[in-house]
Amino acid sequence: MIVTSTIPGPAGSAPTRPAGTELWASIDVEWTKNYRVRRGNRPFCYSVVYLAVPTNHDGPVELAGLPWTYTSVYVEDHAEMPALLASANAAVKAAFIAADRVTGHQFTSDLAVLERASDTDLPAVSNARGAWLARREESIAERQIIDTRYDTDHVLEGHSRRLVDVATEVGLDVTQPELRGTSMTALHRQWIENQSTEARERVSVLNLRHSLSTALVAQLATGAGRWSAPMNVNRMLAAGLEDAFAWPTHPTFAALLKDTE
Repeated sequence: MIVTSTIPGPAGSAPTRPAGTELWASIDVEWTKNYRVRRGNRPFCYSVVYLAVPTNHDGPVELAGLPWTYTSVYVEDHAEMPALLASANAAVKAAFIAADRVTGHQFTSDLAVLERASDTDLPAVSNARGAWLARREESIAERQIIDTRYDTDHVLEGHSRRLVDVATEVGLDVTQPELRGTSMTALHRQWIENQSTEARERVSVLNLRHSLSTALVAQLATGAGRWSAPMNVNRMLAAGLEDAFAWPTHPTFAALLKDTE
């Protein structure tokens, strides 16, 4: 597997929570979709993003430019899916142990895809699904799990609950240059069949944007964070990725980082 991370330790490790902060973990999984075949949805990439949000403040924290860390995992071929599943299970376990808050967008679907694709038990994933089902026993300000598809009605007016639409409505610029003229399925196929590094990196960065923007929306929904709209998530993404991927330096991506005024 290809593992890219700013977190010390093996894939699935979590960072140490700095003193005076609340640690947030955001998880997103990508998979090939085939709903006509039993267990036809096959995961191939996941990411976990961590943000340490200061707690020694009055009111929500300004999130623009807040540092973040991450782990991104991508298979090199289909045979590595069991290794990806084991790694994802470890990452979920670490997130629930280390983080004060865990978030995802339609998180239950990501967890279900991981479970159904595995020939062995994934206990951390199963426990996370149970915790997801029980999350509404607590108020959104107190619960450990926040699902930005189902737990954000109070900050939204639009009907769509697609992540890109939710993020856009609350003032996040989450432009996705990776998908111009193509699809995630096509990009993944280019990687598997032709070893196109750019195609793989496009999917990885897209996946990381999903995790990062989900974390930001969840913090807004709970009252933990705020920003001045519109906030360019691609700038935050590029700053956190530094030189780990070549794709953010591509002219198509780099153009999104410039001031438009």
